Amino acid sequence: MAELITVEDPDDPRLRDYTGLTDVELRRRREPAEGLFIAEGEKVIRRARDAGYAMRSMLLSAKWVDVMRDVIDELPAPVYVVTPELAEQVTGYHVHRGALASVQRKPLPTAAGLLGPARRVVVMESVNDHTNIGAIFRSAAALGMDAVLLSPDCADPLYRRSVKVSMGAVFSVPYARLDTWPRGLDALRGAGFTLLALTPDERAVSLDEAAPHRMDRVALMLGAEGDGLSARALAAADARVRIPMAHGVDSLNVGAAAAVAFYAVATGRPTA
Repeated sequence: MAELITVEDPDDPRLRDYTGLTDVELRRRREPAEGLFIAEGEKVIRRARDAGYAMRSMLLSAKWVDVMRDVIDELPAPVYVVTPELAEQVTGYHVHRGALASVQRKPLPTAAGLLGPARRVVVMESVNDHTNIGAIFRSAAALGMDAVLLSPDCADPLYRRSVKVSMGAVFSVPYARLDTWPRGLDALRGAGFTLLALTPDERAVSLDEAAPHRMDRVALMLGAEGDGLSARALAAADARVRIPMAHGVDSLNVGAAAAVAFYAVATGRPTA
């Protein structure tokens, strides 16, 4: 059972994992280097635990102790109990959900290791918005994608905002980083995947026409908001596909586009 420790000093060194959570650049550097990430909210903390992640500690306001009692009872790590005001001093923002956990990262699998059993893979290039990363992972989990591969410059899926937006789906869809880009895509083609680049270009084939749900193994490539996939990534694809637009709309947000495309890749549009 975890030890409950009341903390009254925002500068207490035991709270270091939780300091400056709104400083994006600091946390981007610190968290991977120190092998941790922050889970926020009861559901996300529980999903991290259920996915086999080890907790380093928890930071709770007093009213959340009873709510999280079952987690606390099995936790071999300290639980720091603080006032909402002190939590805000430490983290830099009002912790609305009243519960945070510092969680130990797992070693990332290799891309090759993920491809063996997979049939439907997401490939992201230069997606640096944490909200979009979280939304894409949530849709990938909900719509049956098997794995996610990230270009070297994609944002961290375990950054607090990504984890929160995904509602913990980043824990249920395995992911890996490609070492090189776009050369790393050769591994997918070698494993029998058809690489489909999602683009709003009207010259691309519509997803209905491409019928990716009938293909044996598909890797759907997504680019960053605004710029989309780079010329190099488009050139590396086997085909370019698009979501047909109406009412003069030229494109969707990448998170919304991903959800539509994942449905087409996994099940296709019913024909009857």
